[in-house]
This record gives sequence, C-alpha cells and structure tokens, in this order.
Amino acid sequence: MGLSTPKKVVVFDYGFGNVRSAERALARVGADVEITHDYDRAMNADGLLVPGVGAFAACMAGLKEARGDWIVGRRLAGGRPVMGICVGMQILFERGIEHGVETAGLDEWPGAVEPLKAPVVPHMGWNTVEPPAGSALFAGLDDEARFYFVHSYAVRHWSLEIGNAAMRAPLVTWSTHGEPFVAAVENGALWATQFHPEKSGDAGAQTLTNWIETL
Repeated sequence: MGLSTPKKVVVFDYGFGNVRSAERALARVGADVEITHDYDRAMNADGLLVPGVGAFAACMAGLKEARGDWIVGRRLAGGRPVMGICVGMQILFERGIEHGVETAGLDEWPGAVEPLKAPVVPHMGWNTVEPPAGSALFAGLDDEARFYFVHSYAVRHWSLEIGNAAMRAPLVTWSTHGEPFVAAVENGALWATQFHPEKSGDAGAQTLTNWIETL
C-alpha cells in the first residue's frame, strides 16, 4: 500500500496524542513521517497531522503552548493540508464543554463538543460510519467498514452553512452511539476524524492513504 513518491507528513507533538502509533500507521501507507513540534518543519510539511487524547481544555492549552494554534491557522490560510484525530478533531470546533466548563477551540468550524448521550460512555470499540456521497476520505471502503472509537464527548449538531454558492460545503460523516454524532469532516485542506485511523486496521489505513493521496 505504498506510494511512489513519499509525502512528508509531520505528526505534531504537543504532548497529547499517541504520536508513535500515528507515525507507524502513516509509515505503513508510504508517508515520510516525522514527529516534531518544530515550527518550520510543521509549516513546510506536505501534511500536518494533529493527534489528541484526554481533555479538550488540556489539549488546547498544550497546543497553544507549542504554537500549534498558530501553525494550524497559517497552514489552512495557505491551503496546506491538516488532519485532526480524536480530540485533535474536537479542538477544531468553536468550543468544548466538559463538566460544565466551556473552553474555546480553534473555531475552524462552528459548534460545541459536548458529553455524548448514550447508555454506555465512553464509546469504546468498533463502529460503522455513514459517509456522504463524494467522500474522498472513505473512498474504496464499503458500508460495513468499521473504525475504532474511544471518546466520551462528541459534536452532536452540525451547523455550518455555506452562503457562497461557489464554495463547496464540507462533507460530514456521521456515526451513532446512543445518538448520532460527527465522525469525520472533509473541508478543503482540513480533514478530521473522531475515530482513530491508526488503530482501525486496514480500514483506517485506507483513510490515511486517501488523505496522503490528496497532499
């Protein structure tokens, strides 16, 4: 599943995320991977992957300390690809709400990350997803493909509206655990998944391959 010309991907290391698992998964599908929080390397890579585990507020604090908020913003302003995983996806939204405390996110997308309402929380294990027509992230995968989730919080409502007819609306993929929640987003140079592609076997590897092929 290799690529003829390896793309340079930086896994942004800001202290929150299993960077080694992400590194191995990206290398498996043919990327030239580096783990770093160096500003220049992160800015100049073909793709930037932002992992994340734990609390929304702690991830945001760590990201800001490493200037990750600035790097993500600058890359996207220049149309340079960024992919967020798990809490690395959640912090791309307007705000996170944990234990009644609101924390500002990167505000790339409107909406709140809220406690998931389900009989069993956290949502831990394998689940299917419902990608929209035209999804590039899930190209080559069938409806029965399963992905690995570990989370207690999620985006339960998608509210972004595109007023300019020339702009393509983001492609939003949903999954269900107790209630529907956003499982992935494809929005120009910015992609993100609530599930862990690096822990999702061949299906996860296919999504990473699909991302790398856009770089």
